[in-house]
Amino acid sequence: MADRPSRATWSAPFVRQRYEQIADHLVEEIRAGRLRPGDRLPGERELAQQLGVGRASVREALGFLQVRAIVDTRRGAGSFVATGALAAVTGAAPDSGLVLPADAGPSALIEARLILEPQIARLAATTGGAQDDMGELLERMAGACDAADAGQRRIWSDADREFHRRIAVATRNPVLGAVGAHLSDLMDQPLWRRLRDDAISAPGATVLQLAEHRLIAAAIAEHDPDAAEEHARRHITRTRRYMALD
Repeated sequence: MADRPSRATWSAPFVRQRYEQIADHLVEEIRAGRLRPGDRLPGERELAQQLGVGRASVREALGFLQVRAIVDTRRGAGSFVATGALAAVTGAAPDSGLVLPADAGPSALIEARLILEPQIARLAATTGGAQDDMGELLERMAGACDAADAGQRRIWSDADREFHRRIAVATRNPVLGAVGAHLSDLMDQPLWRRLRDDAISAPGATVLQLAEHRLIAAAIAEHDPDAAEEHARRHITRTRRYMALD
């Protein structure tokens, strides 16, 4: 992965995450014919060593490709290039991901998050555990805590959305991973962004929200599903109140 050009810094609005870069690499291998349908992919550890990345990022990339029917992961056997992978990566087949609304009002989104995310956090604590780079995301949020300008708010927002998406990936359930990715996309819609920016601009708001994120991450890392669920519920309830969506 070292020979790939850097796409942007974290202050830029569109950043290719590490798992996306790994997925791009595997897709290019399929397009070029170096990986063919039915081929077994190297294991997570071997892929991580080959590409110079963490195993958590490899796991995310494989889950991302599995949701799109490009990779087929079989318990106890490993990951394989799916039968229809070539058609999927060349655009000859429709995306097999979840069909969900491309936009949603903030009230509908926060209601869905309040129903889904506490249970997602609970499952992540039970089956997934902490991901290698959660701490890095929390540090990015800590560095943007003053939220004084648009650039800082954007850094905060991107790290916040990625944090919640990675919890969904940590469940190791590809359907929940896809749901988490879609919720993350909806949290970047214009009206949500405006309400969120107003909310995190309030004095002390980002400090409190960062503490809530740390509690969620710690509960997942400690495999404490009750605490993970409760901290996630309190965090989203407080977000709803800060955004005046009660």
